[in-house]
Amino acid sequence: MVKIAIVNPAFEVSYWGLEHAQPMLGRRANMPVASLPLLAALTPAEHDVTLIDENVEPIDFEALADFDLVGVTGMSVQRFRMAEILQELKSRDIFVALGGPWVTVEEDYFEDLADVIFIGEAETTWPQFLDEWQQGTHRYRYEQTARTDMSTVPTPRHDLLKNKYYMFGSLQFSRGCPFQCEFCDIIVTFGRKPRIKQPSQIIDELECLRREGLKIAFIVDDNLIGNKRGIKPVLKEVAKWQEDNGYPLAFSTEASLDLCEDDELMELMARCNIQSVFIGIETPNEESLKETKKYQNVRERGGTMLEKIHQIQDFGIEVWCGLIVGFDNDTTEIFETQKTFLKESRIAHAMIGLLHAIPKTPLHARLQQEGRLDTNDDQAFGTNVIPKQMTREELRDGYIETMRHAYQPDVYFDRLDDLFITGGFRTRVFDTDHFRARPLLRLRQSAFYFAGFAVLFWRLMRHTPDRELRQIYRSRILNVVRQRLTDPAIYFYYVIKCAMHYHHHKMTADIIEHPDTFVSTIGKSMRTSTPAVEPLALQVLTKQTTCP
Repeated sequence: MVKIAIVNPAFEVSYWGLEHAQPMLGRRANMPVASLPLLAALTPAEHDVTLIDENVEPIDFEALADFDLVGVTGMSVQRFRMAEILQELKSRDIFVALGGPWVTVEEDYFEDLADVIFIGEAETTWPQFLDEWQQGTHRYRYEQTARTDMSTVPTPRHDLLKNKYYMFGSLQFSRGCPFQCEFCDIIVTFGRKPRIKQPSQIIDELECLRREGLKIAFIVDDNLIGNKRGIKPVLKEVAKWQEDNGYPLAFSTEASLDLCEDDELMELMARCNIQSVFIGIETPNEESLKETKKYQNVRERGGTMLEKIHQIQDFGIEVWCGLIVGFDNDTTEIFETQKTFLKESRIAHAMIGLLHAIPKTPLHARLQQEGRLDTNDDQAFGTNVIPKQMTREELRDGYIETMRHAYQPDVYFDRLDDLFITGGFRTRVFDTDHFRARPLLRLRQSAFYFAGFAVLFWRLMRHTPDRELRQIYRSRILNVVRQRLTDPAIYFYYVIKCAMHYHHHKMTADIIEHPDTFVSTIGKSMRTSTPAVEPLALQVLTKQTTCP
């Protein structure tokens, strides 16, 4: 028996990390990285596997010295902490296997700190390495010759995670995206042909999450609807599982904007209890979208981008989005344009980021050829991209101001209230035929959300240190309760959004207070997409934002 530990390094404070909100929600991290339980499942049963996530527990290096093998994963945003961990392991003469998004795109970054590295997906290379390592014939570098057949992926070992410390669970239905966004590394790593698990695999994983007591999970697919025809049978089986089991889980996911074009698909997602979707909007500047080859956001079918967003919201699925500033077609006017678009879209949660060129993407290759890449690893302007129509200072300062404005309390809550109160947003699942025909199920769900609201409201009031913000949260929450008295799910989620606002507001305030030092941190820690959950070779490549 081989004793194996697999380590995920701590993230720095970032948009999706919700670090400042964790005390309010009674957790230590938002989600586990999906690579940890997957790698454990890929490990032959005769070996002993321990999963260590530094985001919920400290690393005991003394204890790691007792393991035969230590695996370390990590994305680009974790690379500095990864280096520290690898150096400590090397000083203790511990055998180290290294994988994940960053080493996949920068193989030489960690030099000789690892004994073996994994590039890309690892469903076949990880078991192969373990067998060869025991025989003393292992190589230094492993990379699969073919993309993973998703029908062969085992059920991740969620039982090995410390799930009580996470807000949400995570799972995966598919990999790959059919689009060709220039900045996105997902199509480089996963390809443009989506590969989907069998329904039975997904149902097994849902059962595992339920046994672990999880109530909310993020479906980490980079574009759940990349293959619309292929995903519909899967969603039908998930919907049936939810209906047969009384809807034990609520989901969020990522998808492309063309979701609005398919009512059948949206209805299936609603029946699965997918309550929100993250969409890579990127920019209202159509020339920038064409520049980056995000053609799916500019095609005329379905209306304008705002109309498409409103269609999804009006259907009953909340929209979160990613926005980017710094495209070649962006001038300093883009910052006011983004502010206006965000207000009109009624999107509360917008991850605004600086355009960043990830190695091996078409954007990186183009800018390298043009001599417009900052090769300093600790970028003083928060990005390695040298903009075309503004100075680096203008891009940095415009970004900071856009973030400040987006999470100014009155601006944020006006967007939220425009959707929840004025727009009367209601989560679609509660209006499906299944719920309408089962009043007891509706009552049980209402009781769950009301109890959750009461607990979270108490925690929010107790753990928000800023008195003025507490007053704002209390006033806004009481208003939504008065307006939506018979819909406890809405004010349950409203409290969560207050906690999320505190994190975004605090993070932005820190950027403003320390612009020089903190913007440098953006370049190190800005999470692109929902990177805490992308599962690849000891974890996959991260991307600029959701490519869809």
